[in-house]
Amino acid sequence: MSTEMSTDQTLAPVVGGTDDVPTVTALPGRPGVPFGRTLQAELRKMVDTRAGRWMVIVMAAIAVLVLAAFVIWGPAEDASFQGLLELATLPLAMLLPVLGIMAATAEWTQRTGLVTFTLEPRRGRVVLAKALAALALAVIVLAAAVAASALANVVGGTGEWDLTAAAGAGLVLALLIYVLQGVAFGLLFLNTPVAIVSVLVLPTAWSIATAAISALQDAGEWLNLDSVTTPLFAGEMGGKEWAQLGTAVAVWVLLPLTIGTYRVLKREVK
Repeated sequence: MSTEMSTDQTLAPVVGGTDDVPTVTALPGRPGVPFGRTLQAELRKMVDTRAGRWMVIVMAAIAVLVLAAFVIWGPAEDASFQGLLELATLPLAMLLPVLGIMAATAEWTQRTGLVTFTLEPRRGRVVLAKALAALALAVIVLAAAVAASALANVVGGTGEWDLTAAAGAGLVLALLIYVLQGVAFGLLFLNTPVAIVSVLVLPTAWSIATAAISALQDAGEWLNLDSVTTPLFAGEMGGKEWAQLGTAVAVWVLLPLTIGTYRVLKREVK
């Protein structure tokens, strides 16, 4: 029995094969899904779910409440723009990694892996899109925190605009590092609760161990992500500080990101 094929070139032109098993060429044009479309899909998925949407709402609400409470009850001399911004971004440093974790584990906890990796079989592009989407959303949230801090400084603060360019850039870089750490731990464990607990407990446990055990204090100066980002927040980075930051980021971000990416590339989707 022969199979009739349409000669319309906009559908599926036949270029060869037998009557029973025709051979079909790909449609003309750019093959595969454009990366921009994948990035848009990953960014949309981060806020389309109730968990992602409420996470953004909770972060914004906490930042506003912290600013309002400090303006009302805090010491007036400390209510400068830099002081208010540091207060607003303090909860963000703890919650933004959760956004990265949720983005990285979506396919494995919401059982959408078959759909995602069927539409885009090149899993490396999906991983890159997830990381960039998490960073982009973090920048948006940080911009909202900056605007809220500026408004609080005008309304009830000292009116001093004392934030230096180095401190501002360091603040942005530090928060993006924490977000990328969340993505890395999410890819490493591929389980949202486990990744959240790990990203919160493991660095804290390491910080306590380096402070309590004298033999680990020297290593803690290079491998404690919280301590090496302190001069980054203050905009007081030197050569040694950059080296310590690079070492800590390599251990707490790049290493789990590499292992997690390998797991995603090789793991069977069920």
